[in-house]
Amino acid sequence: MTRNQPHDPHTAHTHPHPDAAEGAEGTEEVLAEVGPRLRRIRRERGATLAGLSEATGISVSTLSRLESGHRKPSLELLLPIARAHQVPLDELVGAPPVGDPRVRAKPITRRGRTMVPLTRQPGGLQAYKIVIPELTEVPEQRTHEGYEWLYVLSGKLRLLLADHDVVLGTGEAAEFDTRLPHWFGPTGDGGVEFLSLFGPQGERMHVRAKPTSRK
Repeated sequence: MTRNQPHDPHTAHTHPHPDAAEGAEGTEEVLAEVGPRLRRIRRERGATLAGLSEATGISVSTLSRLESGHRKPSLELLLPIARAHQVPLDELVGAPPVGDPRVRAKPITRRGRTMVPLTRQPGGLQAYKIVIPELTEVPEQRTHEGYEWLYVLSGKLRLLLADHDVVLGTGEAAEFDTRLPHWFGPTGDGGVEFLSLFGPQGERMHVRAKPTSRK
C-alpha cells in the first residue's frame, strides 16, 4: 500500500534531526561544566578566591557560587576571569576549537534502526549512517518529496522501488526519486549497515537497478 506524505521522508525509515530540546540539553551540559573548570584553573595557578576577587572586581561570594554551579555563568563574569588568568575564554567554557571539522554525532534509535547524523546543518543535503541489526517490520512502500542515495557498507540491503525489488550487497549503491513508492531495509538474512544521503539534489552515484523476483 502506498501512502502520500508530502514532506515526511519515509516514516518507516525516517531521518529525524536533533531537535531544539537536544540543543538546549547540550547547552546546559556545557554550562554545568564551567564551575568545576573555573575552580581547577584557579587552583592550578595558586590563586585564592580573595585574590581573584581583587583582580576581577567580582565579589568572593559570586566567584564561589560560580565555581559551585549555584550561579549561572555569563559573559560579563567570565571575561574578567579569563583576563585575570590570562587564558582564552574558550578554555573557561570548554568549547571546541574554532574551525573544528569533527561532527559530534548523537545516534538516534527508532524502530530498531540506529541512525548517526553525519551533517551538522538542518536543511539541504543530509547524510546518515544507518545500522539495522535485523528485519523487524513488514515492508511498506511510501512516497515523499526528495531524492535519496544509498551505499551499503556491510550486509545486504533490500530496496523496493515501484515495481523493482533489488538487493544491494557491500560496496553497491542506488539512487532514486523518493516520489516513487519505496522502502528499504534488511533482507531478513542478517543485519545491514549503510550510508544514506537525502536531499533535493546532489552528485549522482552508480545505480544498480536490476529487478529480482519479489518474495
